[in-house]
Amino acid sequence: MHHVSELMVDTVFTLQPSDNLNDARTLMKLAKIRNTPVTDDEGNFVGLITNRDLLACTISKLADIDEKVQEEIDTAIRVSDVMQCDVNCVTPDTPLREAARLLFEHKCGCLPVLDGRKLIGILTEADFLRLAMLLLDEQD
Repeated sequence: MHHVSELMVDTVFTLQPSDNLNDARTLMKLAKIRNTPVTDDEGNFVGLITNRDLLACTISKLADIDEKVQEEIDTAIRVSDVMQCDVNCVTPDTPLREAARLLFEHKCGCLPVLDGRKLIGILTEADFLRLAMLLLDEQD
């Protein structure tokens, strides 16, 4: 296994820039994911929203705001307002060693996989953990 295409997940949950933070929270909770690529109508990658981005937009429980108020706030904020646009990305042909270096050095949780501008997959820290477990099992 030497290239991103061999480890990436090609079924990716995405959001669109016009979606709101409530949509993002719901998707990430239901899908049990921490990173969600944002694409336009043609499937072109335009940004990334992470669990940390959502956390940064959450009013502290110490402010004594109930869940309904937070949901109203989340509904008013668009994904495009908080998504990251300057994101490290890779191609299917990127060597896995290079992808691992990018994840490690930039302390990011995922790398969107692009073919041109089209999102075709995602590579996450969890994918590398899965690979590590597979390699460790082979040693037994």
